[in-house]
Amino acid sequence: MKPVRIAPSILSADFAKLGEEVRAIDAAGADWIHIDVMDGHFVPNITIGPAVVKALRPHTRLPFDVHLMISPIDAYLDAFAEAGADTITVHPEAGPHIHRSLQHIKSLGKRAGVVLNPGTPAKMLDYLIDIVDLVLVMSVNPGFGGQSFINSQLRKIAAIRKMIDASGRDIDLEVDGGIDLRTAALAIDAGADALVAGTATFRGGPEAYAANIRGLRGG
Repeated sequence: MKPVRIAPSILSADFAKLGEEVRAIDAAGADWIHIDVMDGHFVPNITIGPAVVKALRPHTRLPFDVHLMISPIDAYLDAFAEAGADTITVHPEAGPHIHRSLQHIKSLGKRAGVVLNPGTPAKMLDYLIDIVDLVLVMSVNPGFGGQSFINSQLRKIAAIRKMIDASGRDIDLEVDGGIDLRTAALAIDAGADALVAGTATFRGGPEAYAANIRGLRGG
C-alpha cells in the first residue's frame, strides 16, 4: 500500500482568503489540494470556476486535485487543465461518453480520475480501469460539505481495492465525504490510500491544520 495522502478540500476553507488558506495547508503537510467545482445543476450547490483555480495556482506547488461536479462536462475540461489542474476527476453521469472524457483529460497531459457516487456501483470501472489514474469514491452524496459518512461505501472501497490490485496499475484510491478521525481509519482499512477532508482539516484555524492532517493520516 502507498502512504496515505491527505487532500484538504478548500470547500471548507475561508473563501475570503483562499490564497492564504492554501499556503497554510501546504505548510501544514497536505499532499494535494482538493478543489470541488459545482455548477448548481449536476449537484445542488455552486462553488468556483477555472478563474479561481488559476488564481490559486501560484500559491502552492502541491498537485491540484480538481473534482468536477458539473454537466455537461466535456466543454470545460480544457479550461480547468489550462487553469492548473493536475488531476481532473469526472462522474460517469456527467456526460454521454465517460471513456472519451477520460481520454481527453489524458490527452491534455493531466491525470484522469473517475468519481463514483454512493449509488454508482464499483462495476462501472470494469471498462475504465485501464485508463484511469485515480478512482474517487464518494462516501456522501456530492453537493455539500459537512455530511455524514455512508458506511455502505466501505464495501465499495474494498471491492475497488481488489480491482486496482488485480489490474497491476498504479491507480490512487481516494475517498471523499464525512472524513474524520474515525472514518479516515475505516476508509484506510478498507483500502483507501488518499483521503479528502474539508471540515476535519480546517477545523480550529491555521494553527491546528498540521495536527489535523497528522491525525487523519493516523499518526
